[in-house]
Amino acid sequence: MILLRILLLLLALAPALARAEDDPFAGLAGSYDDISNAVAALAVSGNAQAEPAIAALQAGRLFVAPDNSLWIKRDGGAVNARTGAPGEPPGALKPVRQNNAVRRATEAAMGSLTLFSADPAVRAKAAAAIFEQRDTAAIPALDRALAKETNPAIRTAMQQARAAALLSGNAASEADRLAAVEVLRARGDMAASNLLESLSGQPKAVAAAAATAEASIARMQQMWSLAQGVFYGLSLGSVLLLAAAGLAITFGVMGVINMAHGEMVMLGAYTTFVVQQAMQTYLPSLFGASLIVAIPLAFIVSGVVGIAIERLLIRFLYGRPLETLLATWGLSLTLQQAVRSIFGASNRDVSTPGWMSGADQFGGITITYNRLSIIVFAALVMAALMAVLRYTPLGLQMRAVTQNRRMAAAMGIRTPWIDALTFGLGSGVAGMAGVALSQIDNVSPNLGQGYIIDSFMVVVFGGVGNLWGTVVSALMLGIVNKFLEPLAGAVLAKILVLVLLILFIQRKPRGLFPLKGRAVEA
Repeated sequence: MILLRILLLLLALAPALARAEDDPFAGLAGSYDDISNAVAALAVSGNAQAEPAIAALQAGRLFVAPDNSLWIKRDGGAVNARTGAPGEPPGALKPVRQNNAVRRATEAAMGSLTLFSADPAVRAKAAAAIFEQRDTAAIPALDRALAKETNPAIRTAMQQARAAALLSGNAASEADRLAAVEVLRARGDMAASNLLESLSGQPKAVAAAAATAEASIARMQQMWSLAQGVFYGLSLGSVLLLAAAGLAITFGVMGVINMAHGEMVMLGAYTTFVVQQAMQTYLPSLFGASLIVAIPLAFIVSGVVGIAIERLLIRFLYGRPLETLLATWGLSLTLQQAVRSIFGASNRDVSTPGWMSGADQFGGITITYNRLSIIVFAALVMAALMAVLRYTPLGLQMRAVTQNRRMAAAMGIRTPWIDALTFGLGSGVAGMAGVALSQIDNVSPNLGQGYIIDSFMVVVFGGVGNLWGTVVSALMLGIVNKFLEPLAGAVLAKILVLVLLILFIQRKPRGLFPLKGRAVEA
Protein backbone atom coordinates (compact mmCIF):
# COMPACT_ATOMS: atom_id res chain seq x y z
CA MET A 1 0.00 0.00 0.00
CA ILE A 2 2.83 2.36 0.90
CA LEU A 3 4.67 1.54 -2.34
CA LEU A 4 1.49 2.26 -4.28
CA ARG A 5 1.16 5.69 -2.63
CA ILE A 6 4.84 6.53 -3.46
CA LEU A 7 4.30 5.46 -7.05
CA LEU A 8 1.18 7.63 -7.34
CA LEU A 9 3.07 10.59 -5.82
CA LEU A 10 5.92 10.23 -8.33
CA LEU A 11 3.44 10.04 -11.18
CA ALA A 12 1.78 13.22 -9.93
CA LEU A 13 5.11 15.04 -9.63
CA ALA A 14 6.51 13.79 -12.96
CA PRO A 15 5.12 16.66 -15.11
CA ALA A 16 6.46 19.23 -12.66
CA LEU A 17 9.88 17.55 -12.59
CA ALA A 18 9.93 17.41 -16.37
CA ARG A 19 9.05 21.09 -16.57
CA ALA A 20 11.85 21.89 -14.12
CA GLU A 21 14.30 19.84 -16.16
CA ASP A 22 13.16 21.46 -19.41
CA ASP A 23 13.25 24.95 -17.88
CA PRO A 24 16.83 25.88 -16.90
CA PHE A 25 15.52 29.11 -15.35
CA ALA A 26 13.43 27.32 -12.73
CA GLY A 27 16.14 27.09 -10.08
CA LEU A 28 16.76 30.85 -10.09
CA ALA A 29 13.69 31.30 -7.87
CA GLY A 30 14.88 28.74 -5.29
CA SER A 31 17.58 28.46 -2.63
CA TYR A 32 21.19 29.59 -2.96
CA ASP A 33 22.25 26.10 -4.06
CA ASP A 34 19.42 25.98 -6.58
CA ILE A 35 20.43 29.37 -7.98
CA SER A 36 24.11 28.34 -8.30
CA ASN A 37 23.12 25.09 -10.05
CA ALA A 38 20.68 26.94 -12.32
CA VAL A 39 23.37 29.46 -13.33
CA ALA A 40 25.78 26.64 -14.17
CA ALA A 41 23.06 24.84 -16.16
CA LEU A 42 22.12 28.01 -18.04
CA ALA A 43 25.74 28.58 -19.05
CA VAL A 44 25.83 25.30 -20.97
CA SER A 45 22.19 25.22 -22.04
CA GLY A 46 22.62 27.13 -25.27
CA ASN A 47 19.47 29.11 -24.46
CA ALA A 48 19.44 32.47 -26.24
CA GLN A 49 18.27 34.25 -23.07
CA ALA A 50 20.94 32.70 -20.84
CA GLU A 51 23.50 35.48 -21.21
CA PRO A 52 21.06 38.40 -20.62
CA ALA A 53 19.62 36.65 -17.57
CA ILE A 54 22.99 35.83 -15.99
CA ALA A 55 24.33 39.31 -16.80
CA ALA A 56 21.23 40.81 -15.14
CA LEU A 57 21.78 38.60 -12.08
CA GLN A 58 25.40 39.75 -11.90
CA ALA A 59 24.28 43.39 -12.11
CA GLY A 60 21.51 42.95 -9.52
CA ARG A 61 18.72 43.53 -12.05
CA LEU A 62 17.15 40.04 -12.08
CA PHE A 63 13.87 39.77 -10.10
CA VAL A 64 11.33 37.05 -9.29
CA ALA A 65 7.55 37.60 -9.27
CA PRO A 66 5.02 35.92 -6.91
CA ASP A 67 4.27 33.33 -9.59
CA ASN A 68 8.03 32.49 -9.83
CA SER A 69 8.35 34.18 -13.20
CA LEU A 70 11.68 35.97 -13.75
CA TRP A 71 12.00 39.58 -14.89
CA ILE A 72 14.90 41.81 -15.92
CA LYS A 73 14.48 45.43 -14.92
CA ARG A 74 15.57 47.99 -17.52
CA ASP A 75 15.13 51.70 -17.96
CA GLY A 76 11.51 52.30 -18.75
CA GLY A 77 10.16 48.85 -17.88
CA ALA A 78 10.90 45.15 -17.56
CA VAL A 79 11.33 42.15 -19.85
CA ASN A 80 10.61 38.49 -19.25
CA ALA A 81 13.93 36.73 -18.57
CA ARG A 82 12.77 33.52 -20.23
CA THR A 83 11.50 35.05 -23.47
CA GLY A 84 13.11 38.48 -23.65
CA ALA A 85 9.69 40.01 -24.37
CA PRO A 86 8.67 43.23 -22.58
CA GLY A 87 5.70 42.99 -20.25
CA GLU A 88 4.13 43.88 -16.93
CA PRO A 89 5.26 41.75 -13.95
CA PRO A 90 2.36 40.05 -12.08
CA GLY A 91 2.73 41.61 -8.64
CA ALA A 92 5.59 42.90 -6.54
CA LEU A 93 9.08 41.83 -7.57
CA LYS A 94 11.84 40.58 -5.29
CA PRO A 95 15.51 40.47 -6.34
CA VAL A 96 17.01 37.03 -6.93
CA ARG A 97 19.11 36.27 -3.88
CA GLN A 98 22.92 36.18 -4.07
CA ASN A 99 25.73 35.01 -1.86
CA ASN A 100 29.42 34.39 -2.53
CA ALA A 101 28.75 30.98 -4.06
CA VAL A 102 26.18 32.47 -6.45
CA ARG A 103 28.56 35.29 -7.38
CA ARG A 104 31.36 32.82 -8.15
CA ALA A 105 28.98 30.73 -10.24
CA THR A 106 27.84 33.86 -12.09
CA GLU A 107 31.41 34.94 -12.89
CA ALA A 108 32.31 31.46 -14.15
CA ALA A 109 29.12 31.32 -16.22
CA MET A 110 29.80 34.68 -17.87
CA GLY A 111 33.28 33.46 -18.76
CA SER A 112 31.81 30.35 -20.36
CA LEU A 113 29.08 32.25 -22.20
CA THR A 114 31.61 34.45 -24.01
CA LEU A 115 32.78 31.28 -25.75
CA PHE A 116 29.62 31.53 -27.85
CA SER A 117 29.95 35.22 -28.73
CA ALA A 118 29.52 36.23 -32.37
CA ASP A 119 32.77 38.23 -32.13
CA PRO A 120 35.83 35.99 -32.83
CA ALA A 121 38.06 38.22 -30.69
CA VAL A 122 35.75 37.74 -27.68
CA ARG A 123 35.76 33.96 -28.14
CA ALA A 124 39.56 33.91 -28.39
CA LYS A 125 39.86 36.04 -25.25
CA ALA A 126 37.46 33.73 -23.38
CA ALA A 127 39.48 30.65 -24.37
CA ALA A 128 42.69 32.35 -23.22
CA ALA A 129 41.07 33.26 -19.88
CA ILE A 130 39.96 29.68 -19.29
CA PHE A 131 43.47 28.46 -20.12
CA GLU A 132 44.87 30.79 -17.46
CA GLN A 133 42.20 29.90 -14.86
CA ARG A 134 42.15 26.15 -15.64
CA ASP A 135 38.50 26.06 -14.57
CA THR A 136 37.18 22.49 -14.76
CA ALA A 137 33.60 23.77 -14.62
CA ALA A 138 34.12 25.30 -18.06
CA ILE A 139 34.79 21.93 -19.76
CA PRO A 140 31.11 21.28 -20.75
CA ALA A 141 30.86 24.77 -22.24
CA LEU A 142 34.15 24.24 -24.09
CA ASP A 143 32.86 20.96 -25.51
CA ARG A 144 29.75 22.69 -26.85
CA ALA A 145 31.77 25.61 -28.19
CA LEU A 146 34.23 23.28 -29.93
CA ALA A 147 31.35 21.51 -31.65
CA LYS A 148 30.27 24.83 -33.20
CA GLU A 149 33.61 26.58 -33.74
CA THR A 150 34.80 26.91 -37.34
CA ASN A 151 37.75 29.31 -36.90
CA PRO A 152 40.90 27.12 -36.83
CA ALA A 153 42.93 29.43 -34.56
CA ILE A 154 40.14 29.86 -32.02
CA ARG A 155 39.37 26.15 -32.13
CA THR A 156 43.01 25.41 -31.28
CA ALA A 157 42.87 27.91 -28.40
CA MET A 158 39.72 26.22 -27.07
CA GLN A 159 41.34 22.79 -27.27
CA GLN A 160 44.32 24.10 -25.32
CA ALA A 161 42.03 25.66 -22.70
CA ARG A 162 40.14 22.35 -22.39
CA ALA A 163 43.41 20.47 -21.96
CA ALA A 164 44.55 22.85 -19.21
CA ALA A 165 41.22 22.56 -17.39
CA LEU A 166 41.13 18.79 -17.79
CA LEU A 167 44.63 18.28 -16.34
CA SER A 168 43.75 20.50 -13.37
CA GLY A 169 40.89 18.24 -12.31
CA ASN A 170 40.70 14.64 -11.13
CA ALA A 171 37.77 13.26 -13.11
CA ALA A 172 39.42 12.64 -16.48
CA SER A 173 40.66 9.25 -17.58
CA GLU A 174 44.34 8.50 -18.16
CA ALA A 175 43.82 8.43 -21.92
CA ASP A 176 42.18 11.88 -21.86
CA ARG A 177 45.04 13.20 -19.73
CA LEU A 178 47.64 11.86 -22.15
CA ALA A 179 45.78 13.50 -25.04
CA ALA A 180 45.69 16.78 -23.08
CA VAL A 181 49.46 16.59 -22.48
CA GLU A 182 49.97 16.17 -26.22
CA VAL A 183 47.82 19.26 -26.90
CA LEU A 184 49.95 21.32 -24.52
CA ARG A 185 53.16 19.97 -26.07
CA ALA A 186 51.91 21.12 -29.47
CA ARG A 187 51.24 24.60 -28.03
CA GLY A 188 54.94 24.77 -27.19
CA ASP A 189 55.20 28.06 -25.25
CA MET A 190 56.31 28.91 -21.73
CA ALA A 191 52.73 28.96 -20.42
CA ALA A 192 52.27 25.33 -21.50
CA SER A 193 55.67 24.40 -20.05
CA ASN A 194 54.84 26.02 -16.71
CA LEU A 195 51.48 24.24 -16.60
CA LEU A 196 53.09 20.86 -17.27
CA GLU A 197 55.72 21.54 -14.64
CA SER A 198 53.08 22.38 -12.04
CA LEU A 199 51.17 19.12 -12.48
CA SER A 200 51.19 16.88 -9.43
CA GLY A 201 49.48 13.67 -8.42
CA GLN A 202 49.20 12.43 -12.00
CA PRO A 203 49.34 8.76 -12.98
CA LYS A 204 52.82 7.47 -13.77
CA ALA A 205 52.26 7.40 -17.54
CA VAL A 206 50.85 10.94 -17.53
CA ALA A 207 53.75 12.24 -15.42
CA ALA A 208 56.27 10.65 -17.81
CA ALA A 209 54.47 12.10 -20.84
CA ALA A 210 54.39 15.53 -19.15
CA ALA A 211 58.15 15.39 -18.48
CA THR A 212 58.84 14.40 -22.09
CA ALA A 213 56.57 17.17 -23.37
CA GLU A 214 58.24 19.71 -21.10
CA ALA A 215 61.69 18.75 -22.42
CA SER A 216 60.39 18.99 -26.00
CA ILE A 217 59.00 22.47 -25.31
CA ALA A 218 62.35 23.53 -23.80
CA ARG A 219 64.16 22.45 -26.97
CA MET A 220 61.60 24.27 -29.11
CA GLN A 221 62.00 27.42 -27.03
CA GLN A 222 65.75 27.30 -27.57
CA MET A 223 65.20 27.07 -31.33
CA TRP A 224 62.77 30.01 -31.23
CA SER A 225 65.28 31.97 -29.15
CA LEU A 226 67.92 31.36 -31.81
CA ALA A 227 65.48 32.43 -34.51
CA GLN A 228 64.67 35.59 -32.52
CA GLY A 229 68.39 36.34 -32.27
CA VAL A 230 68.77 35.89 -36.02
CA PHE A 231 65.89 38.31 -36.64
CA TYR A 232 67.44 40.93 -34.36
CA GLY A 233 70.80 40.30 -36.03
CA LEU A 234 69.27 40.79 -39.48
CA SER A 235 67.69 44.06 -38.37
CA LEU A 236 71.02 45.29 -36.97
CA GLY A 237 72.79 44.06 -40.11
CA SER A 238 70.27 45.95 -42.25
CA VAL A 239 71.06 49.14 -40.36
CA LEU A 240 74.79 48.56 -40.90
CA LEU A 241 74.12 47.77 -44.56
CA LEU A 242 72.22 51.00 -45.12
CA ALA A 243 74.96 53.00 -43.42
CA ALA A 244 77.78 51.22 -45.30
CA ALA A 245 76.27 50.85 -48.80
CA GLY A 246 77.12 54.39 -49.89
CA LEU A 247 80.58 54.13 -48.37
CA ALA A 248 81.17 50.91 -50.32
CA ILE A 249 80.56 52.83 -53.56
CA THR A 250 82.77 55.84 -52.83
CA PHE A 251 85.54 53.84 -51.19
CA GLY A 252 85.45 51.14 -53.86
CA VAL A 253 85.38 53.35 -56.96
CA MET A 254 87.34 56.36 -55.75
CA GLY A 255 89.56 54.98 -53.00
CA VAL A 256 88.57 57.92 -50.76
CA ILE A 257 88.45 57.46 -47.00
CA ASN A 258 85.49 59.76 -46.34
CA MET A 259 85.21 60.48 -42.62
CA ALA A 260 82.25 62.78 -43.34
CA HIS A 261 80.13 59.86 -44.59
CA GLY A 262 78.32 59.66 -41.24
CA GLU A 263 77.22 63.26 -41.66
CA MET A 264 75.48 62.32 -44.91
CA VAL A 265 73.45 59.86 -42.81
CA MET A 266 72.78 62.64 -40.31
CA LEU A 267 71.57 64.99 -43.07
CA GLY A 268 69.09 62.33 -44.23
CA ALA A 269 67.73 62.01 -40.68
CA TYR A 270 67.30 65.79 -40.34
CA THR A 271 65.62 65.90 -43.75
CA THR A 272 63.08 63.41 -42.36
CA PHE A 273 62.53 65.68 -39.35
CA VAL A 274 61.96 68.74 -41.58
CA VAL A 275 59.57 66.81 -43.84
CA GLN A 276 57.53 65.62 -40.86
CA GLN A 277 57.32 69.12 -39.39
CA ALA A 278 56.19 70.54 -42.73
CA MET A 279 53.58 67.84 -43.34
CA GLN A 280 52.28 68.08 -39.79
CA THR A 281 51.75 71.82 -40.32
CA TYR A 282 50.46 71.94 -43.89
CA LEU A 283 49.28 68.39 -44.76
CA PRO A 284 48.32 66.67 -41.49
CA SER A 285 46.02 64.23 -43.28
CA LEU A 286 49.03 62.80 -45.18
CA PHE A 287 51.34 62.60 -42.17
CA GLY A 288 51.38 58.78 -42.34
CA ALA A 289 53.20 59.03 -45.68
CA SER A 290 55.89 61.37 -44.35
CA LEU A 291 58.64 58.74 -44.45
CA ILE A 292 57.82 57.82 -48.03
CA VAL A 293 58.09 61.50 -49.00
CA ALA A 294 61.31 61.89 -46.99
CA ILE A 295 63.18 59.06 -48.76
CA PRO A 296 63.68 60.75 -52.18
CA LEU A 297 64.20 64.15 -50.56
CA ALA A 298 66.89 62.75 -48.26
CA PHE A 299 68.59 61.17 -51.27
CA ILE A 300 68.57 64.49 -53.14
CA VAL A 301 69.79 66.59 -50.18
CA SER A 302 72.63 64.25 -49.22
CA GLY A 303 73.50 63.55 -52.86
CA VAL A 304 73.80 67.26 -53.74
CA VAL A 305 75.94 67.88 -50.64
CA GLY A 306 78.10 64.88 -51.63
CA ILE A 307 78.65 66.22 -55.16
CA ALA A 308 79.56 69.63 -53.73
CA ILE A 309 82.07 68.04 -51.35
CA GLU A 310 83.72 66.12 -54.16
CA ARG A 311 83.88 69.11 -56.51
CA LEU A 312 85.04 71.63 -53.88
CA LEU A 313 87.32 69.49 -51.73
CA ILE A 314 87.95 65.85 -52.58
CA ARG A 315 89.06 66.28 -56.19
CA PHE A 316 92.08 68.32 -55.09
CA LEU A 317 93.27 65.57 -52.73
CA TYR A 318 93.26 62.42 -54.91
CA GLY A 319 96.38 60.35 -54.33
CA ARG A 320 96.90 61.80 -50.84
CA PRO A 321 94.90 59.50 -48.55
CA LEU A 322 96.11 60.93 -45.24
CA GLU A 323 95.24 64.48 -46.24
CA THR A 324 91.86 63.28 -47.53
CA LEU A 325 91.15 61.59 -44.22
CA LEU A 326 92.05 64.71 -42.23
CA ALA A 327 90.11 67.01 -44.56
CA THR A 328 86.93 64.93 -44.44
CA TRP A 329 87.25 64.58 -40.67
CA GLY A 330 87.42 68.37 -40.36
CA LEU A 331 84.47 68.61 -42.76
CA SER A 332 82.45 66.26 -40.56
CA LEU A 333 83.02 68.54 -37.56
CA THR A 334 81.99 71.55 -39.66
CA LEU A 335 78.75 69.85 -40.80
CA GLN A 336 77.93 68.81 -37.24
CA GLN A 337 78.37 72.35 -36.00
CA ALA A 338 76.30 73.75 -38.87
CA VAL A 339 73.41 71.42 -38.05
CA ARG A 340 73.83 72.21 -34.36
CA SER A 341 73.56 75.92 -35.12
CA ILE A 342 70.44 75.48 -37.27
CA PHE A 343 68.47 72.85 -35.32
CA GLY A 344 70.04 73.04 -31.88
CA ALA A 345 72.10 70.53 -29.94
CA SER A 346 69.17 68.61 -28.43
CA ASN A 347 67.66 65.50 -29.98
CA ARG A 348 64.84 66.00 -32.45
CA ASP A 349 61.69 63.92 -32.29
CA VAL A 350 60.89 61.96 -35.45
CA SER A 351 57.55 60.16 -35.19
CA THR A 352 56.93 56.60 -36.28
CA PRO A 353 53.92 56.19 -38.62
CA GLY A 354 51.13 53.94 -37.51
CA TRP A 355 51.90 51.32 -40.13
CA MET A 356 55.39 50.87 -38.64
CA SER A 357 54.20 50.67 -35.02
CA GLY A 358 53.38 47.51 -33.09
CA ALA A 359 54.44 43.90 -33.36
CA ASP A 360 53.11 40.49 -34.27
CA GLN A 361 53.81 36.98 -33.03
CA PHE A 362 55.04 34.39 -35.49
CA GLY A 363 55.43 31.14 -33.59
CA GLY A 364 57.86 31.99 -30.81
CA ILE A 365 59.29 35.07 -32.57
CA THR A 366 58.16 38.62 -31.89
CA ILE A 367 58.25 40.52 -35.19
CA THR A 368 58.33 44.28 -34.60
CA TYR A 369 57.06 46.25 -37.56
CA ASN A 370 59.75 48.95 -37.44
CA ARG A 371 62.59 46.39 -37.58
CA LEU A 372 60.82 44.44 -40.33
CA SER A 373 60.32 47.66 -42.29
CA ILE A 374 64.03 48.47 -42.06
CA ILE A 375 64.97 44.99 -43.29
CA VAL A 376 62.61 45.30 -46.26
CA PHE A 377 63.80 48.86 -46.95
CA ALA A 378 67.46 47.80 -46.91
CA ALA A 379 66.70 44.98 -49.36
CA LEU A 380 64.87 47.38 -51.71
CA VAL A 381 67.68 49.96 -51.54
CA MET A 382 70.32 47.34 -52.35
CA ALA A 383 68.23 45.91 -55.19
CA ALA A 384 67.78 49.39 -56.68
CA LEU A 385 71.48 50.19 -56.21
CA MET A 386 72.60 47.00 -57.94
CA ALA A 387 70.13 47.63 -60.77
CA VAL A 388 71.60 51.11 -61.26
CA LEU A 389 75.15 49.75 -61.37
CA ARG A 390 74.25 46.93 -63.74
CA TYR A 391 71.68 48.35 -66.15
CA THR A 392 72.27 52.12 -66.43
CA PRO A 393 74.93 54.08 -68.38
CA LEU A 394 76.14 55.60 -65.10
CA GLY A 395 76.60 52.15 -63.59
CA LEU A 396 78.45 50.93 -66.68
CA GLN A 397 80.82 53.89 -66.59
CA MET A 398 81.34 53.52 -62.83
CA ARG A 399 82.31 49.87 -63.30
CA ALA A 400 84.64 50.82 -66.14
CA VAL A 401 86.40 53.40 -63.98
CA THR A 402 86.62 50.88 -61.13
CA GLN A 403 88.29 48.24 -63.32
CA ASN A 404 90.67 50.51 -65.30
CA ARG A 405 90.55 54.27 -64.86
CA ARG A 406 93.05 55.15 -67.62
CA MET A 407 91.41 52.91 -70.18
CA ALA A 408 87.99 54.37 -69.30
CA ALA A 409 89.33 57.89 -69.81
CA ALA A 410 90.88 56.85 -73.15
CA MET A 411 87.43 55.53 -74.21
CA GLY A 412 85.94 58.99 -73.72
CA ILE A 413 84.43 58.59 -70.26
CA ARG A 414 84.64 61.83 -68.29
CA THR A 415 86.17 60.35 -65.17
CA PRO A 416 86.01 63.57 -63.09
CA TRP A 417 82.23 63.70 -63.49
CA ILE A 418 81.94 59.98 -62.80
CA ASP A 419 83.84 60.64 -59.57
CA ALA A 420 81.43 63.44 -58.65
CA LEU A 421 78.30 61.43 -59.53
CA THR A 422 79.65 58.38 -57.72
CA PHE A 423 80.28 60.44 -54.61
CA GLY A 424 76.79 61.91 -54.94
CA LEU A 425 75.24 58.46 -55.36
CA GLY A 426 77.03 57.09 -52.30
CA SER A 427 76.07 60.16 -50.25
CA GLY A 428 72.44 59.90 -51.42
CA VAL A 429 72.24 56.28 -50.30
CA ALA A 430 73.64 57.38 -46.93
CA GLY A 431 70.87 59.98 -46.75
CA MET A 432 68.24 57.27 -47.27
CA ALA A 433 69.91 55.32 -44.48
CA GLY A 434 69.34 58.36 -42.27
CA VAL A 435 65.58 58.10 -42.92
CA ALA A 436 65.59 54.54 -41.58
CA LEU A 437 67.89 55.32 -38.66
CA SER A 438 65.62 58.17 -37.57
CA GLN A 439 63.10 55.50 -36.55
CA ILE A 440 65.42 53.60 -34.20
CA ASP A 441 68.00 56.15 -33.04
CA ASN A 442 68.15 59.69 -31.69
CA VAL A 443 68.22 62.35 -34.40
CA SER A 444 71.07 64.57 -33.25
CA PRO A 445 74.16 66.21 -34.80
CA ASN A 446 76.21 63.22 -33.60
CA LEU A 447 74.01 60.59 -35.25
CA GLY A 448 76.50 59.66 -37.97
CA GLN A 449 79.45 59.28 -35.63
CA GLY A 450 77.95 56.12 -34.17
CA TYR A 451 77.99 54.35 -37.53
CA ILE A 452 81.11 55.53 -39.38
CA ILE A 453 83.48 53.02 -37.76
CA ASP A 454 80.99 50.16 -38.17
CA SER A 455 80.52 51.17 -41.82
CA PHE A 456 84.25 50.95 -42.53
CA MET A 457 84.36 47.57 -40.76
CA VAL A 458 81.56 46.28 -43.01
CA VAL A 459 83.20 47.54 -46.20
CA VAL A 460 86.66 46.18 -45.36
CA PHE A 461 85.32 42.82 -44.16
CA GLY A 462 83.15 42.30 -47.25
CA GLY A 463 85.73 43.41 -49.80
CA VAL A 464 86.36 46.96 -50.93
CA GLY A 465 83.95 48.00 -53.70
CA ASN A 466 81.96 44.75 -53.74
CA LEU A 467 78.29 45.36 -52.92
CA TRP A 468 77.53 41.67 -52.46
CA GLY A 469 80.41 41.49 -50.03
CA THR A 470 78.95 44.50 -48.20
CA VAL A 471 75.57 42.74 -47.92
CA VAL A 472 77.05 39.50 -46.59
CA SER A 473 79.46 41.19 -44.17
CA ALA A 474 76.78 43.55 -42.78
CA LEU A 475 74.37 40.70 -42.05
CA MET A 476 77.12 38.47 -40.61
CA LEU A 477 78.44 41.21 -38.33
CA GLY A 478 74.91 42.07 -37.22
CA ILE A 479 74.03 38.48 -36.31
CA VAL A 480 77.38 37.81 -34.58
CA ASN A 481 77.04 41.02 -32.59
CA LYS A 482 73.51 40.16 -31.44
CA PHE A 483 74.53 36.68 -30.28
CA LEU A 484 77.56 38.04 -28.42
CA GLU A 485 75.67 40.84 -26.62
CA PRO A 486 73.79 38.58 -24.13
CA LEU A 487 77.05 36.82 -23.26
CA ALA A 488 79.51 39.70 -23.06
CA GLY A 489 77.49 42.92 -23.01
CA ALA A 490 77.08 45.53 -25.75
CA VAL A 491 80.49 47.22 -25.40
CA LEU A 492 82.55 44.05 -24.99
CA ALA A 493 80.65 42.45 -27.89
CA LYS A 494 81.75 45.27 -30.20
CA ILE A 495 85.33 44.85 -29.01
CA LEU A 496 85.21 41.11 -29.66
CA VAL A 497 83.79 41.68 -33.15
CA LEU A 498 86.57 44.16 -33.87
CA VAL A 499 89.24 41.72 -32.64
CA LEU A 500 87.78 38.91 -34.76
CA LEU A 501 87.70 41.24 -37.76
CA ILE A 502 91.37 42.20 -37.29
CA LEU A 503 92.34 38.53 -37.09
CA PHE A 504 90.36 37.83 -40.27
CA ILE A 505 91.98 40.74 -42.15
CA GLN A 506 95.38 39.35 -41.20
CA ARG A 507 94.45 36.19 -43.10
CA LYS A 508 92.56 37.84 -46.00
CA PRO A 509 93.57 41.49 -46.35
CA ARG A 510 91.24 42.06 -49.31
CA GLY A 511 88.12 40.86 -47.48
CA LEU A 512 85.58 38.15 -48.16
CA PHE A 513 84.93 39.04 -51.80
CA PRO A 514 87.90 41.02 -53.18
CA LEU A 515 87.21 43.16 -56.24
CA LYS A 516 89.90 44.21 -58.68
CA GLY A 517 89.87 47.99 -59.02
CA ARG A 518 91.77 51.19 -58.56
CA ALA A 519 91.64 51.07 -54.77
CA VAL A 520 93.14 47.58 -54.76
CA GLU A 521 95.79 48.35 -57.36
CA ALA A 522 96.90 51.43 -55.47
